[in-house]
Parts: sequence; structure tokens; C-alpha cells
Amino acid sequence: MNNLKSQSYKIDRTDFEKRNQHRGFVLWFVGLSGSGKSTLANGLQAKLFENGFNAVVLDGDNTRLGINKDLGFSEKDRIENIRRVAEISKLFVETGHIVINAFISPFESNRIQARNIISDTDFIEVYIESSVSACEKRDVKGLYKKARTGEINDFTGISSPFEAPIKPDIVVKTDEQTPDESIDYLFEQLKSKL
Repeated sequence: MNNLKSQSYKIDRTDFEKRNQHRGFVLWFVGLSGSGKSTLANGLQAKLFENGFNAVVLDGDNTRLGINKDLGFSEKDRIENIRRVAEISKLFVETGHIVINAFISPFESNRIQARNIISDTDFIEVYIESSVSACEKRDVKGLYKKARTGEINDFTGISSPFEAPIKPDIVVKTDEQTPDESIDYLFEQLKSKL
């Protein structure tokens, strides 16, 4: 048994949020590879920054190059990947940041776990909705082609399941909007939450 306990700090979340003039929360972008999650996350961060908001982006590729580089793509590793990201996100929220997470997050159970770690009031699920065929057309990494030829196993949407969100807080249909239109739409949706 360990003797760990949560630390109390002199500066708490309300102090950060008061100084930042906005509340902290997590936008969890969910969608297939190639749906536009990273593009929209980076664009939204820039728009928030331009408007005086503190936002950080956590992206699937970047976290797997660092804190999650020991994880593969098995179901067990995907679960741990999302758990770690949720814990990191919670730390950022406690310092009044808006956290924009761009992760495939293929399983509803993982997203529920992330929401439970972060908190229901601080977790906003954003479904970046796009058809598999549109994602394949945008596939700059060539991953869909490799998945279809069997070079990549457990590829979400092809050889591994993707469970679309049941009740997302926001839906962005990237088949129907340009990236700029999608970013503007997201920003408008967030105004009441800031």
C-alpha cells in the first residue's frame, strides 16, 4: 500500500481561471484517422490564442512520441493511452487551460473513462465526423492503403472497430465543411462555455 495523497496548492483552479478570464475544460476530439482532428485542433488553438484564451493541444501522434511511446495499438494499450491523456488533461484543467485533445478514441468505454477522470462538467466530447472514404482521400500518411493491404493490423475503421459517439456534445461534419468553416463553427459553439 502506498502513502500517496493529493497535494494542496496555494494557487488553485479558481485563481487561474480568474486571471485567465475563462474557465478550464477539455475538448475531446473523436474521429477516424484523417477526419481532420489534428488540423481542427491546431486551428482552434490558434483562434483561441488570438482571442486571448489559454489553450493547449494534446495530439495522438505527439503523445505517442513521448509519454506514451511505450504503448502499442492493442486494445489494452489503447485503453492505457487514453487513460494517461485524460490524467494529463485533468492537470491542465486545474491550471485553467482549455485542453484540445485529438485522439481517435475508438471505444465508447474509453471515452466514458476519460470523462470520469476529467469530470462530467469539464469534458466536452466533439465528434469530428467523416466517412471512411473521405478519410482515405485525405490520408497523407498512406495508412489506409497499408491497412487494406494487411501491412497494418488493428487499424481503426478498417480492421479494428470504431464506435461513433452516442451523444457527442458537438458534431463537426468535415465532409461538409472546409477546415476554416469547421474552426469557426467550433469557436461559436464554445463561446457560451468560456
